[in-house]
Amino acid sequence: MKVVTVLGARPQFIKAGTVSRELAKQKESGKNVDEVIVHTGQHYDANMSDIFFEEMKIPKPDYMLGVGCRTHGAMTGQMLEKIENVLVEEKPDVVMVYGDTNSTLAGALAASKLHIPIAHVEAGLRSFNMNMPEEVNRILTDRVSKWLFCPTETAVKNLHSESVENWKNDAEVHNVGDVMLDGALFYKDLAVKPNNVPDGAFILCTIHRAENTDSKERMTNIIGALNEIAHDQNVVLPLHPRTRKIIAEYGLGLDEVKVIDPVGYLNMVWLVSNCDKVMTDSGGLQKEAYFFSKPCITLRDETEWVELVSAGANKLVGANRNSIVSSINGIGSYRCSSHGLYGDGSAAEKIITCIGGRCR
Repeated sequence: MKVVTVLGARPQFIKAGTVSRELAKQKESGKNVDEVIVHTGQHYDANMSDIFFEEMKIPKPDYMLGVGCRTHGAMTGQMLEKIENVLVEEKPDVVMVYGDTNSTLAGALAASKLHIPIAHVEAGLRSFNMNMPEEVNRILTDRVSKWLFCPTETAVKNLHSESVENWKNDAEVHNVGDVMLDGALFYKDLAVKPNNVPDGAFILCTIHRAENTDSKERMTNIIGALNEIAHDQNVVLPLHPRTRKIIAEYGLGLDEVKVIDPVGYLNMVWLVSNCDKVMTDSGGLQKEAYFFSKPCITLRDETEWVELVSAGANKLVGANRNSIVSSINGIGSYRCSSHGLYGDGSAAEKIITCIGGRCR
């Protein structure tokens, strides 16, 4: 069985690493499996050096397509053309895609046109906000996939509410759990403390999502809340240069917040596993907070991970200054009412079992 995996951003490589390690384990045991990894180049990341792949124990890409820094349509179109060439050359049995990026959609469309079965990891997620390009990407990818690997029961219910059984493409829906949980468990022992983190208790914060950074009003409220919170508690904020520049352009200042440079995944695992609380607009960090039993407030108006909100592990606060401050101060009283929302850490094994034709 030959699998072509299409990826476009560093977080996808981290997710895919769990499945790649399982494929390698199967191959070492004598199974006839092979993986070809295609990096579209959607997000250029200077941190993705050879050292990154070695430290993360992730295989390096076999193909580098170099597509990036274009409009959504141009980017997806050029990826589609280049991925198709790879698939014609490699003749895989399965194309595997992850999440909801333009690379995900391009990989799925290229495979669909060539009648190659598609495995979509993180299927069934919905924000119900069609203004988000990610929402369009994930819905279209689900619609052409054979294997829909859901991370949660909520995702399964979303697909059934869309009548997946009537799509007439023999789609299979499997709740395998979340590959991010597999990764968090694997990387916990490899985690590294980043530089310039103060001793003692701290709140971990990240801000990067366009719905916040592109709005001066939202950023003014968020930064104001952070400064208020930082009067009494340590707040550690790994800040990307783009967000740092936007904050300066808006004339805002981070008075007592401990701003550090962007960190790699192993540093982030250390931060989330050692902090007291999390505040973020990231999708992935909401789940990682849960994996490490940290209460989280989310600086967004909606989330794909609705089960975290229902269970009490996460609170949506948007960009309202008063809500942010009161929620982070009261979050110690929140208690998650459910465990095992994202499986048991064996998602990768279940995925390989399914695409190998042995799933029951």
